[in-house]
Amino acid sequence: MSYAVSEIRSAGPPRKKRFSYATFEPWLYLSPAIVLLVIVLVVPLIIGIGYSFRKFSAFKSEYVGLGQYHAMLSDPVLGQALVNTLWWTVASLFFQFFLGLGLALLLDRPFAGRKIVQAVVFLPWAVPSFLSGLTWAWLFNPIIGPLPHWLFALGLRSDPTTSILSDPATAMWGPIIANIWFGIPFFAITLLAALKSIPSELHEAAAIDGASPWQRFSKVTLPFLAPTIVITVMLRTIWIATFADLIFVMTAGGPAGSTSTVPVYIYVSAFKSLDKGYASAVAVLLLVLLIAYAVALIAIRRTLVRHV
Repeated sequence: MSYAVSEIRSAGPPRKKRFSYATFEPWLYLSPAIVLLVIVLVVPLIIGIGYSFRKFSAFKSEYVGLGQYHAMLSDPVLGQALVNTLWWTVASLFFQFFLGLGLALLLDRPFAGRKIVQAVVFLPWAVPSFLSGLTWAWLFNPIIGPLPHWLFALGLRSDPTTSILSDPATAMWGPIIANIWFGIPFFAITLLAALKSIPSELHEAAAIDGASPWQRFSKVTLPFLAPTIVITVMLRTIWIATFADLIFVMTAGGPAGSTSTVPVYIYVSAFKSLDKGYASAVAVLLLVLLIAYAVALIAIRRTLVRHV
């Protein structure tokens, strides 16, 4: 016992860990990206949050505390913009996901010309959103565009001389259709990559056991796709909810505010009404809502990963 105590005393206090170059080397390699992220993301975020506590006029600004946030509670235009954002996001995401999933399942099977089809599928994602908006606005134009006449021939429109973009009841469908066309490749490509990672032996074993195609999809394919689906849905939801290019190019938020989403309202408030403080407060609200949504989706993904 005394020998053990003497050994501990002779060893002395534990040495403090010394930082060497190897400790800082990874951070040195990451420093350009970290500096860029701080400049591009963190600094504008801090400035925007600071703006939300101020009231801007033509030549001066004053601190108003939570005044901008109190004003949002009684803003009917913002309420309508939130409803439009929810409708725009859910409808676009629903069709993008299911059409993209169907396309991924189709491209996962061998057929003649599959490589060419894959290249064509990716084409809408490569087109700039501004150009996509202009193209779809022309397609919906009743004078030079074919879509109003096709909808009239199908019995979906009563007057081919009017565009759905000029009717408050149907105007949102124009940007939604354009966004569906624009976003399908994202789901098709990412889900196709996830399908390729599923071991073929699992499908073969399920087929030997007599599983039907639906059973193989629901019991084998879908559980492996679930984590990828959650992440892609989360990312695409955030992108759609903050996406203003297509709507602004096609309708500029009209007619009568029927297509004005929160990002469009932020743009109008900041650059047309010149109320940067209120626009920043609305942007902070949108940020908080999307963070809460992302946290919920990440928790769901962790649960799914444990069960796969």
